[in-house]
Amino acid sequence: MTHAPAIALLVINVGLLWLLLAVPLGLRTLRVQGSFLTSRAKVWSAIFPLGISADWHHSVLTSRIVPDAPNRVQQTYTHLDRHGEPIKRSLEITETQAGAEYDARVLEDSALDAAFWKDFGERRRLVEDGDRVHLTIEQTDRYRGLAFLIFRFFALRREIKALQQWLETGQSKPARVAFEHPLVQCGLAVLSTLLLWPFFGLTRTGLLLSSLLTLVIVLHELGHMAAYRAFGHKTVRMIFVPLLGGVAIGGRPYNSVFEVATCALMGAGMSAFLIPVAIFLHKADGKDAFDSGTAVLIFLLILGAFNLLNLLPMNRFDGGQVLRQVFRSPLGRLAGSFLITLIIAGVGWRIGVSTPALLAGLAVFALLSMMGSSGVKPRHRLDEMTGGQRILSGLGLYSAVALHGYAIVYATDRLFS
Repeated sequence: MTHAPAIALLVINVGLLWLLLAVPLGLRTLRVQGSFLTSRAKVWSAIFPLGISADWHHSVLTSRIVPDAPNRVQQTYTHLDRHGEPIKRSLEITETQAGAEYDARVLEDSALDAAFWKDFGERRRLVEDGDRVHLTIEQTDRYRGLAFLIFRFFALRREIKALQQWLETGQSKPARVAFEHPLVQCGLAVLSTLLLWPFFGLTRTGLLLSSLLTLVIVLHELGHMAAYRAFGHKTVRMIFVPLLGGVAIGGRPYNSVFEVATCALMGAGMSAFLIPVAIFLHKADGKDAFDSGTAVLIFLLILGAFNLLNLLPMNRFDGGQVLRQVFRSPLGRLAGSFLITLIIAGVGWRIGVSTPALLAGLAVFALLSMMGSSGVKPRHRLDEMTGGQRILSGLGLYSAVALHGYAIVYATDRLFS
């Protein structure tokens, strides 16, 4: 791959990451509407948290008035907190128009820190039009990045559909999200492969490279998913994002600092186990032509490069996630980040990357680090690591960095010698 396509792919990825995770959007209001052939009273009894059918939705277990606080409601959800218990949320309700409109804001959340909800507000309004009732839901919050804004929009759309189902059948059942269906994700993986193909050249070799990169991404996310399972997450899933890669999602919030570090590390950690296997297969083939041995070397190169990039000590990368858990002090994180950066720069120097290219790469990494920390603050402090867990996580991180760095050196020495 020539320098121009590589730079273009890097710029596109950095730009997409910034748009999805970091672009400051400020206060934004989402608005969705639904229309139902029923009475206003029935819809109101469902959407109003103090209504007699306020627990109609399949994700709401209970919706009850808080004692001695007539405008305060505590709702219990099927979604689980870090201990596997149903999440509880307290709302302050203001009925601005009797039986037709109310405002709500979140006061307490058993899973998330109150700061998460400080800018959040919701308004629901009903308007009768003959035999039909029109529902408008407005949610206002402060957003950084498009990803969560898009997620909330589709969540509201699904709620409207669920309400229609409840009004027609008396039941609200969880609907399988079509986007998360395995066949859809397979289709997105194929689409991503085809979108990456031009960056590697529209040839058989280019298609092989883009296919191997997609395979490496899948293996990386499977490592994250295996870690979630090991920590007792009942549901895990992978979302494939064309060009950007994939995202593994667990079934509940993290419970401990060690869990955060391990789940972040195991994307590259599981892939690291493939490196000695791939080297053994290459040595067993022992040929220099473009055959299975060369394909193994290309796989090693892509595997090492992709995972080494993910282990960079940037806030929104796996390496940054692990470093923040292993080194709790700013000085420790600085020293840990410097060591990883030094190793990666050493790998680049060893395979012949020019000094200007290394400096440009460091500049890009610095830019990515400005995107800020990912995730949201939990309400309660996560369980701390023991000394043994801290050593294990740290050794795992630097072992993964070293192994993937060696994979790059091994492959480049034999591909370009």
